[in-house]
Amino acid sequence: MVEPAAGPAFPFERGRIAGALASSLTDPATRLAAAIRIVLLGVTGTIQLGLSLPPLLRHQAAYRPPLTPDLVYGLLAAVLALCAVWILRRKPLPTAVAIAGTLVVLLGSAAATDALPAGSFFREPHWSFGLVGWHLLVLLADRTPALLAALGVHVGAGIVQFLLDGDPTRTELGDAAIVLFAVTTFQLAIVGLIRLLDRRASDAAAAAAERERLATRAALAAQAGRDLRAGFAEQLGATLPLLAALADGTVDPATPDARARCALAAAQLRRLFAENDDVPDPLVHEVTAGLDVAERRGVAVTLAVSGDVVAVPPEVRRELAAPVFTALAAARTRARVSVLRTPELVRVAVFADGEAEFTGSAAVGVTSQSRDGQTRMEARWRPE
Repeated sequence: MVEPAAGPAFPFERGRIAGALASSLTDPATRLAAAIRIVLLGVTGTIQLGLSLPPLLRHQAAYRPPLTPDLVYGLLAAVLALCAVWILRRKPLPTAVAIAGTLVVLLGSAAATDALPAGSFFREPHWSFGLVGWHLLVLLADRTPALLAALGVHVGAGIVQFLLDGDPTRTELGDAAIVLFAVTTFQLAIVGLIRLLDRRASDAAAAAAERERLATRAALAAQAGRDLRAGFAEQLGATLPLLAALADGTVDPATPDARARCALAAAQLRRLFAENDDVPDPLVHEVTAGLDVAERRGVAVTLAVSGDVVAVPPEVRRELAAPVFTALAAARTRARVSVLRTPELVRVAVFADGEAEFTGSAAVGVTSQSRDGQTRMEARWRPE
């Protein structure tokens, strides 16, 4: 019979196989976002220097006052240079920098537009309208909702200033419509392209992570299979000679020694099968597997368990269970097994009415006493 455990049981956490596969590659989505920001930075710098500076210089005297567009141009260049500090290091812009830069760019755009001479809206002197959208792309490329809102504010403010400047002619309205459509459509297309590339990169990253997870699971399963086959091969290496001896008649199954050897081999195989079971208390589970074999032989076995569950490595569990099975294989009519677990010591003891020889190891110490046909064995392991 089996007595209930004296202490509460807690789930046993299996150790993970060391050296699981790990990826050293950078997230594709992160690398793509950094590359996009660098491209936008270069395009914006080129547009500001090559397309916006010449009209600013040509129409310098016409602005009201002339100093305002110069200051705005300098502010836009400063914002771009500040963004380059993070972008060129492939780091995302801090939220505070993105917000402050966006406010500076929008206010600067409004100031430069307000300084335009009459009849110059959305024409060559209005160099800031198209340029500001590119600055917003640099600042908010990875914040699509905020980018769309900022572009809307920028375009809306330009239209309002254009209408408040006076009654526009049909020609001015036509020029404004063409510029608004061309600039906003192109910049919105860039926003859509960024979103598409970001989704594709995220999908690629998710697929790569799934492949890595499957590869890791396959490696772990292969390692577990190799360990299991090695354990079976080791155990069968001791069992097969006994089976061969029984088959060729060199060992008589009617003798007590042969029956003890068979009982020991059966208990060891049962323990080996139980070793890979997912149970809360692996040590007691494996010891119980050997007890079942003894009970089938007619030995009355009792089991007492005390203490909380302690994590015991598989190789240590094998060494703790081996002398128990040896004692049970030698038992004639009765045996008493006890398992004690503490954080400092795991002890397995057997008292049986039979005599046997026991061996220990460097990790598990085994002591035994035999007297008047009774054997007491004790195996101890101290967790590190």
